[in-house]
Amino acid sequence: MRRIGLLSDTHGFIHERIFTFFDKVDEIWHAGDFGNIETADRLAEFKPLRGVYGNIDGQDVRVVHPMHQRFKCEEVDVWITHIGGYPGRYERYVKPDIYTSSPDLFISGHSHILKVIFDKKLNFLHMNPGAAGYKGFHKVCTALRFVIDGKEIRDLEIWELPRHEAVPKL
Repeated sequence: MRRIGLLSDTHGFIHERIFTFFDKVDEIWHAGDFGNIETADRLAEFKPLRGVYGNIDGQDVRVVHPMHQRFKCEEVDVWITHIGGYPGRYERYVKPDIYTSSPDLFISGHSHILKVIFDKKLNFLHMNPGAAGYKGFHKVCTALRFVIDGKEIRDLEIWELPRHEAVPKL
């Protein structure tokens, strides 16, 4: 059994409350747009980290975190990428592999919109944790926490913080 913390689109900022939410996870997965390598390093110092770079990430992040991560967690085939789309609207550069070699769990970020959707056509779960940082159009900062136990994905929980509460006070 693995307890996973999932976030995306931090854009260089991690609210302290996320560390409380992720306190009991075994590892953290980041679906891109770290914002800078310091943000990735801070997460990696807290818990083991798997991440992918996003469209705003510079070379400092890209040399450490690839565009795609495809791996097994327990018995679940996981694929993480930043710009991947969602069921019925997958991005063109993931679409061929999604249809020929579907994962069990497909994770993307980028939209700043939290979505958890089961793709009935391709028989896998899609997750987008929304945006954990305060930069962007979203009104609520979000992240996810869940358990992978063998082939089962369960105990999904959502972390929410109104964006105006996340903005650092000067």
